[in-house]
Amino acid sequence: MRGDDVSIALAQEIPLGNLCEITAGPSGTLLDNLRDNPDGVPVISPPDLTDHYQVDTRRLRRVPRADAKRLSRFALRDGDLLIVRQGTLGRLALIRAEHATWFYSSSCLRIRPRRELVLPAYLASYLSYPPVRRSLLSQALPGTVPSLNSAMLNELPVTVLPMEQQRVVVDTLADVDAQIQVQRAIADRLEALRPAIFGEMIQGSRST
Repeated sequence: MRGDDVSIALAQEIPLGNLCEITAGPSGTLLDNLRDNPDGVPVISPPDLTDHYQVDTRRLRRVPRADAKRLSRFALRDGDLLIVRQGTLGRLALIRAEHATWFYSSSCLRIRPRRELVLPAYLASYLSYPPVRRSLLSQALPGTVPSLNSAMLNELPVTVLPMEQQRVVVDTLADVDAQIQVQRAIADRLEALRPAIFGEMIQGSRST
């Protein structure tokens, strides 16, 4: 597919590299000043990626703002994806507006979708789909720490639906996620109430 082919009428299998720009994280030397203090620009690392495509911001490390210019090519944008390439392979996050201008570590790859071809949320769901994830991880380079690289991701086939169908998929999965959150909140509340219910029941038994 050429760069000027910007419409998809039917489902197609397209290499990820034709849909996105894939960029490895900065080398370790560019992150020499990474620190734990609250000042500076956050840097997202593999432990900061959750199981739900999100970024856990509680333990972020930062680089001084003076280093931001030399790291500018690694700045994140709303709609980027980060995928772990060393360590917990395949874990990924969908970058939101609040993460824009942050950076990412050398253990991650940034995937920047061409939005005229693929929706970021659709692509995040596709890359997390268990058969796709297994296929990707089966290609990991062996070693003490298995790893993925940009070349592997560039060649990964992606089933791309027409844009309207992608929106339907994204909206449907968003509804499912919302229901999961509701049910999880109910389960958490019931779990918290369980000891109190038990306590009331045994106290009631003693007074009868």
